[in-house]
Amino acid sequence: MRFEPNQKILFIGDSITDCGRRDAFAPFGHGYMSLVRAMVLARYPEISLTFENRGIGGNTVRHLAERWDTDVIAERPDWLSVMIGINDVWRSHDSGGNGAVDIDEYESTYRRLLADAVERTGCRLIVAEPYMIEADRSNPMRAQMDAYGQVARSIAAEQDAILVQTQAAFDRALETTPAGTWANDRIHPNLEGHGVIAIEFLRAIEWEFSGDRHDG
Repeated sequence: MRFEPNQKILFIGDSITDCGRRDAFAPFGHGYMSLVRAMVLARYPEISLTFENRGIGGNTVRHLAERWDTDVIAERPDWLSVMIGINDVWRSHDSGGNGAVDIDEYESTYRRLLADAVERTGCRLIVAEPYMIEADRSNPMRAQMDAYGQVARSIAAEQDAILVQTQAAFDRALETTPAGTWANDRIHPNLEGHGVIAIEFLRAIEWEFSGDRHDG
């Protein structure tokens, strides 16, 4: 497992990360972040990790830039996990383009924010792809999301970040199940859908899934 004793892991993103953490489900939400936290702490209770959720529903990469100093830099995380891009794309399809972020701005802003976090805090990075739970890759929104996902993957590689392949995880699930199994709107997961993301996250951080742990 990649996390070490006494480290702080901060998650930031949009509604998929937020997931009620600012109201009924404070402070961690009821989504993948909460599942990851619970599983890591249950498996490794001895290493005293701290988790923080800074997801805000509706956010794009522009919103992250506006609150980066207060919600990331000031928190001094050891690990920073970012999932952003869904609203950047979705606004092109549900709001007449109002609030959408084009791919060039998405790329330049995302790259700048991650580099800034590493430079100013020394944190390690985890990048989770934006995704759409849609099997038809010719679907216009799915095709656009795939392009933004490729940007996220490229930036993750540049920054030596751990990559959480959320789109690939849902694509595997869609081989045997319809999209409605995981989300009513192909974006906001139900609990099982959040479980898909959480499992992929745990794989990425090398959480031990099988067998007993042995020291030494």
